[in-house]
Amino acid sequence: MPCHQGPGALASLPKTVLTLCLLLSSASLPPTQGQTKIPLETTVTKYSGSLLLQKKYKDVEPRLGIEEVDGLALVRKFSEDMEMMLRRKVEAVQVLQVLWSLWNLVEAAEEADLNHEFNESLVFDYFNSVLINERDKNGNYVELGAEFILEANAHFSNLRVNTTRSSVQLPTNVYNKGPDILNGVYMSEALNPVFVENFQRDPTLTWQYFGSSTGFFRVFPGIKWTPDENGVIAFDCRNRGWYIQAATSPKDIVILVDISGSMKGLRMAIAKHTISTILDTLGENDFVNIIAYNDYIHYIEPCFKGILVQANRDNREVSVHYQHFKQLVDELMVKGMGVVSRALSEAFGVLKQFREAQQGGLCNQAIMLISDGAVGDYEPVFEKCNWPDRKVTFLGEVRVFTYLIGREVTFADRMRWIACNNKGYYAQISTRADAQENVMEYLHVLSRPMVINRDHDVTWTEAYMDSKRSHGILLGVAGSDVTLRELMKLAPRYKLGVHGYAFLSSNNGYILSHPDLRPLLRTAMINGETGSVSMDVKVPLDTGKRVLFLTNDYFFTDISDTPFRAGAGRGGEWDIDRHVLLVSPCVLRTPHSLGVVLSQGHGEYILLGNTSVEEGLHDLLHPDLRLASDWSYCVTDIDPDHRKLSQLEAMVRFLSGEDPDLDCDKELVQEVLFDAVVTAPLEAYWTALALNLSEESEHVVDMAFLGTRAGLLRSSLFVGSEKVSDKKFLTPEDEASIFTMDRFPLWYRQATEQPAGSFVFSLRPAEGPESPAKPVAVTASTAIAVTVDKKTAIAAGRSLPLCP
Repeated sequence: MPCHQGPGALASLPKTVLTLCLLLSSASLPPTQGQTKIPLETTVTKYSGSLLLQKKYKDVEPRLGIEEVDGLALVRKFSEDMEMMLRRKVEAVQVLQVLWSLWNLVEAAEEADLNHEFNESLVFDYFNSVLINERDKNGNYVELGAEFILEANAHFSNLRVNTTRSSVQLPTNVYNKGPDILNGVYMSEALNPVFVENFQRDPTLTWQYFGSSTGFFRVFPGIKWTPDENGVIAFDCRNRGWYIQAATSPKDIVILVDISGSMKGLRMAIAKHTISTILDTLGENDFVNIIAYNDYIHYIEPCFKGILVQANRDNREVSVHYQHFKQLVDELMVKGMGVVSRALSEAFGVLKQFREAQQGGLCNQAIMLISDGAVGDYEPVFEKCNWPDRKVTFLGEVRVFTYLIGREVTFADRMRWIACNNKGYYAQISTRADAQENVMEYLHVLSRPMVINRDHDVTWTEAYMDSKRSHGILLGVAGSDVTLRELMKLAPRYKLGVHGYAFLSSNNGYILSHPDLRPLLRTAMINGETGSVSMDVKVPLDTGKRVLFLTNDYFFTDISDTPFRAGAGRGGEWDIDRHVLLVSPCVLRTPHSLGVVLSQGHGEYILLGNTSVEEGLHDLLHPDLRLASDWSYCVTDIDPDHRKLSQLEAMVRFLSGEDPDLDCDKELVQEVLFDAVVTAPLEAYWTALALNLSEESEHVVDMAFLGTRAGLLRSSLFVGSEKVSDKKFLTPEDEASIFTMDRFPLWYRQATEQPAGSFVFSLRPAEGPESPAKPVAVTASTAIAVTVDKKTAIAAGRSLPLCP
C-alpha cells in the first residue's frame, strides 16, 4: 500500500501500514557516530528535483494556458475521425480507381470467374498452406508443397509469412485436387497481384483473403497452416460467422421440428443435429425461435412464446444457468401425429408480428421445416400468410426451407413443393453427416438477390468482406482486416488525461474495447444516443492491490453508418477472427457507439504551452529523454522507409525538415516540445547530484524519472545499471511502469490523486518463487500541478525507486 504522507504521519496510521512504511523508510540506515539522520521526505524531495521543476513552470507561466476539455466535442471529434477512417475503407470498395481497395478483390474475383471456363480434367499445382515446404523421405517436395519462402514479419504479429503471394488452405474433409477446387483455385490466382498491390498502397492492411463457396480459403500474406494434434484441419471458412453474415445479411428464423411418433429413433437424432447445425450458422444480428409440433405446437422454451430472440451465444449454446436452445433440443421427445399447418400458421404469425413492429433483423425472414413428411392441408396457410396475390406465386415475404429426414421418399414431393413455392430450398438428410452440407445451402439461396443484382454490399462483421457473383451463384467472400488497435489510435491518450479512456460498443450492446465496463450506459449507447452522465467510481490499480475513488464524466455518441464488431484471437496464434470488422446494410440502422471518460478535477483540464521548434528540438535530443513507444506521434507504418523509425526519430526528422512529408500529430508534437524545454534543466540537476555522490555515500536512490501528459519520459541513474534494484522497471517487460496505448503508468496515476507536493510510496515486490515476499524496490512518486486563472492541471508525474 502507498503511504500518502511523509514519515511524520506514520503514528496515526494502522499497524499494517506502519510496518510497510517503516520498511520503506529503512532505506535510510541508522546514523553512525558523528552523522545526522536525514528524513526520508527530505531525501526524496532532493533527488526528485520537484522543487526545481515547480520553479521552472513558474518561470514560464506567461507562456502557459489551461484549457477546459469539452467532453461532448471530444467524443464527437473521435467519432467523426473513426467514421472517416471506416468510410474510406467502404469507399475503397466502391470506387474502382482507388486501386488498393477491396473493390479490386470483388471485380478481380468476378472477372476471373466469368473469363474462366470450367475444366473437369484441369491439372494445376498451387501452394497448399498445409503442404508448403514439406518433403518426402527422398528429400523431394511433396505434391502441392513446393518451396515457399516464409519470413517473420512484425506487422503480422511476428508470424512467418510470405508478402509476395497468397497460399490456399482447405479443411481435411475437402479433397484438395477435386475439379471444383482446382478450377476455383486456378481462377482465384488472379487475386494475387491485387493482394500485393493493396498491401503496397495501404501498409496498414493486415490479412486479406477469399473464402470460396467450395471450401478453399486463399489468404494473403501466405502462411504455413499446421494441423491439430490429430492431423486434422478443422477450419472451414464457410462455417465462420464472417462468411455467413457477409453472404446472407441479418435473418429472422423460425425452426419447426416434427416430434410426432414417426420421428422416433435415428430420425429424431438426425433432426436434432440438423437444428444444432442451423443454430451454428446464426450470429448476433440474427433472431430465432424453435417450435416443436405434433398434434399441438410447443415452444421449446416457454419463456420465448410468440417472440424471436437474438441468436447470441447465450441463447444458442448450453448454459449452466439457463435451459437454452441446444440443451432443450436434446431433451425433445416424440409422440402423437404431426400436423404441420398449425405450426406454419404460428411461425408466420410470429414473423409478421416482428416485421410489422420493425423488430428483429429487418432483412431476411425464413421458416426451417424439419420433418419426415408433411401431413395436413398446408396450402391454405401459404395462400393466407405468404402469397399476397393468390393468382401469382413466388411473391411471399417469408422463405420456407424444408429438410426431409430419413431415407424414405414418400413425402419428398410435398416437402419439395413447399420449398419451391416459397422461394426456399429442399434437401433430404439421411444421416448426421449429411446435415452440414445440406443446411449450408440455405445461405446460398438467401444470397441470390444480392448476387444476381450485383450488390457489392460492404459488410462489417467479424471480417471485412464483400460477396461475389458467379452466374447467380455465390462465388465466395473476400475481405481484409482492420485492427481494433488502429481504430483506437484515433482516440489518443494525451487528449483523455491520466484516468481517461475511450471505449466502443457494438449495435448489439457488446463492448469491443473498454478497460472498466460500466453497464449503466448500455441502453443509451445501443440506441445510438448522444449524451453524458456522471458517476462515482472505484478504480482498481496494481492488479487490485490499490483503489482510487474518482468521479468520472462519461460522454457518448454514435459512429454513423459504420457498425462493426471485433474478435480476439489467442495470443501468438494466427486467427482470422481477431480483428475489427463491418455489418451488412440491413443493420446500418443501428450505428455503433463511442464513449470517452474524463475524471472530474484535473482530468477536466489540459495544460498548453508554447515554444519554438529550434528550442524544443535542441532539448528533445537529450540522451535521457524518450517517448511512449506505443503512442502515435507520427504515422510510421505507411511508408516502408518510415517503418524502422522510432517515434522520437520520426518526430525529429519531421521537425528538422529532413522529412516534411511525415504525417505527425501537430498538437501532440507541440506538447512534447514544450515539455522537453521545461524539463530540460533536470538533466543537469540530476547529473550534478550523481557526480557529488561518493562511493562511501549511502545507496538510497537508484534513479530519478519523470513523465508528462504528452508521454515524454526522462530518467537518470544514480548507480551503475548493474546495481539497479529492479531491472524490469521502465522496460516493456513491466507494462505497469510505462506509458501504453491503454493507460498511463501506475506511479503516474497514483501520484495525480494525491495533494501536489506530497509523495506516494509503493513497494515493488520480487517476482518468482525464490523470495515471493521480499521487496525489490520502493517507488516514491509526486505530481507537479500548475494553476493558471484558478484552473489547475497536472503537468508531470515524478518518481524515485529507492533501495529497500
